[in-house]
Amino acid sequence: MLDIKFIKENLDRVKSDTENRGIEVNFDKLLELDETRRAIIQDLQDMREERNERSSEGKPSEKEIKELRELSNDIDELENSLKNTKEKYIELLKQIPNITDPDSPVGPEENFNVLEKNNEPKDFDFEPKTHLELMEELDLIDFERGAKVTGSDFYFTKKDLVELNEAVIQYASDIVKEYDFDLMETPDMAKNEMIENAGFNPRGEESQIYNVEGTDFSLVGTAEITVLGYHSDEIIDLEDGPKKYAAISHCFRREAGAYGKSSKGLYRVHQFKKLELFVFCKPENSEKLHKELLEIEKKICDGLDLPYRVIDIATEDLGAPAYKKFDIESWMTMKSGENDQGGYGEITSCSNCTNYQARRANIRYKNEDGENKFVHTLNGTAVVSSRVPIAIFENYQKEDGAVQVPEVLQKYMGKKEIK
Repeated sequence: MLDIKFIKENLDRVKSDTENRGIEVNFDKLLELDETRRAIIQDLQDMREERNERSSEGKPSEKEIKELRELSNDIDELENSLKNTKEKYIELLKQIPNITDPDSPVGPEENFNVLEKNNEPKDFDFEPKTHLELMEELDLIDFERGAKVTGSDFYFTKKDLVELNEAVIQYASDIVKEYDFDLMETPDMAKNEMIENAGFNPRGEESQIYNVEGTDFSLVGTAEITVLGYHSDEIIDLEDGPKKYAAISHCFRREAGAYGKSSKGLYRVHQFKKLELFVFCKPENSEKLHKELLEIEKKICDGLDLPYRVIDIATEDLGAPAYKKFDIESWMTMKSGENDQGGYGEITSCSNCTNYQARRANIRYKNEDGENKFVHTLNGTAVVSSRVPIAIFENYQKEDGAVQVPEVLQKYMGKKEIK
């Protein structure tokens, strides 16, 4: 979340950024609660000092004992008032999103800027199929039995698709290790406090999180949550450079809402596996590291020889923690609206969250003057099992229904073709 001092000193900018994201926040109420909170804190301090002074003056008279009791009762009432005020204040403060990069395009999702394209989509000389058609014909995926066992949009992966998913994770892991990322596997559940620290809402109708009934735990939608929590309430050493993690986890999302034909198959599912990149760094390094995350994601996609574009995300499509976000969208035949053979769909993204998450999670470092300052956090998707296979199957399909294995994955799979 943002610092209240920063909000007060930059109120017009914070209000404008919040409006540009399509979020409504009662700033007048927030400032009123802040003033009330500060006044109560000052009153409490004065009353406690008075009680301490009067308690140290020797044996009190009955009248003084009565007055001290009344003072203690007043202090208790004021402490309860402070607690209630702080809860309302924090609730409002958490509704305010991060500030936004002034260069980010303003407006709804479709206002994104295309920053670059690597290749033109392949021009098939036959009618291309969707990944779902290809996978079902090759007996690699089973949504029907997934729904029988668990529910709609759950699925079984089989045979070569299992091997392909593992190959993609291994391929991406080898690349991120070149950039000094430490590999880790994280828990698939986290305390709701950790989920809130990351800027996600674990409760309510709008939540995309699966809660574990009877507990304060939820299934994570991304390892971003667990890796952020890894260093929560810590002062971390950044003298030798940023801390960089590449985390493997299962991810679970409710994906509430209707997304239509272009989201059928693997595009929006309730469970998948992901290799997530996460960085803790000094503030002066976060912009450079954001570019590095994008460079890594492009290197992964270039190695797979996928046609893609890089887009700068518009303000209303930014998550609350993100200061700036880039997506890589690959060409997919399942997507419609751009031509009769498909359109672009997201396969990776990377965000600079500045110190927004670190304030919530209380993660700091010591600067050159020995002062504790909040770190900056960044996250990016290296690969995800619900999106990359779509791009591979739909771009590498052959007229006979077989799918060529990208050259960089052949050494991990031991085969050149899925048929």
